[in-house]
Amino acid sequence: MDNRQVDQIMMTCGSKLPIECYNIVRDKLASCEDPSYAYMVVSQLKDPTISIVLSVLVGEFGIDRFYVGDIGLGIVKLITGGCCGVWWLVDLFLIMETTRRKNLETLMMQLR
Repeated sequence: MDNRQVDQIMMTCGSKLPIECYNIVRDKLASCEDPSYAYMVVSQLKDPTISIVLSVLVGEFGIDRFYVGDIGLGIVKLITGGCCGVWWLVDLFLIMETTRRKNLETLMMQLR
């Protein structure tokens, strides 16, 4: 893939990935043969803004964890009511970074 396409993808998904991993992602995208496949993978990334909104509104039910892909943690959070609100409060501060990390894992697995 050429640099223009890599730049375009990075502008599209930059806010959905951890800042410290931009160079790794750029290298992976540059080595990708099929640009349409890279666009498809990037379109599947979760939005950290949506995850924080879900966490604020229905976080005590684990919906934010289900959205991110942590099904097991979502079930535990649902059963315990967010550990009586403590886990919900902690997730308000952690869920955006957790979403970015999960997006990075997804992207790296798909772009092998």
